[in-house]
Amino acid sequence: MVVSDGTAVLGLGDIGPRASLPVMEGKAALFKKFAGLDSIPIVLDTTDPDEIVETLIRLRPSFGAVNLEDISAPRCFEIEKRVIEALDCPVMHDDQHGTAIVVLAALKGAAAVQGRDMSGLKVVVSGAGAAGVACTNILLAAGVSDIIVLDSKGIVSRDRADLNEVKAELAQRTNPRDITGGAAEALQGADVFLGLSAGTIAEELIAAMAPESIVFAMSNPDPEIHPEVAREYAAIVATGRSDFPNQINNVLAFPGVFKGALDAGARRITEGMKVAAAEAIFGVVAGELSADKIIPSPLDPRVAPAVAEAVGSAARAEGVA
Repeated sequence: MVVSDGTAVLGLGDIGPRASLPVMEGKAALFKKFAGLDSIPIVLDTTDPDEIVETLIRLRPSFGAVNLEDISAPRCFEIEKRVIEALDCPVMHDDQHGTAIVVLAALKGAAAVQGRDMSGLKVVVSGAGAAGVACTNILLAAGVSDIIVLDSKGIVSRDRADLNEVKAELAQRTNPRDITGGAAEALQGADVFLGLSAGTIAEELIAAMAPESIVFAMSNPDPEIHPEVAREYAAIVATGRSDFPNQINNVLAFPGVFKGALDAGARRITEGMKVAAAEAIFGVVAGELSADKIIPSPLDPRVAPAVAEAVGSAARAEGVA
């Protein structure tokens, strides 16, 4: 089931369950097209985590997996955690983990094009919502150690007293150089900018990044900085849009992730399965890489089968199949 409460619909925000239904129907169509999976869109007329979790527990006998979609942060973290604990089937909040999987694949591609070790990159993540937190977590798991996270008030740092529980925990694992301030301080000399917020980033801040920088301006429909402007300073630019090269799109991940998990009879989707999905996406174009092709096209028919196979293998290796 594709489940939403309509509180954080891409590019539209909190539009409610009824207005979100066409987006969930579109998601169901993508599951069918790319992975042959039948899914039903479920929009819930409640924003209460207890009610959402209870509803999904009651619906469990009718479904084999749960794709959570467009639920606002920080509620989405609690809801996903509780649903995973309550159900014996694959559960994934795609806005978090689908985005993170594809970002990791794209960064692997960008680093490979430049012949750089990804673990040595200085990364700035703009946005501490669902996608920003998940991308930070998967990059840390992949060995990137120098990550600075920005929210609407500046750098997420240990000295801030205004952080919610999720951000406070994130502050303990990021910003190893203890930088304080805002975007200007964070981006000075940075190698990578990941835009995962609805805000904008000034041209001069991108210009202040390190040489051969990498810019992923992924906000949709309006990137944090226009790709053509970013290209004046950055060596590699990616967006969430289909009308520019290097589209970072979750459809590269979620159909294959759920297909692989269901085929393997997995009880849950683990971090190892997510990393395996990213490796598989990268592997599809590993021999075709260029600055304008760091990741496969979202329409590449090779991707979903490769992801499904990798995810299933990881599930069996981790003992959750």
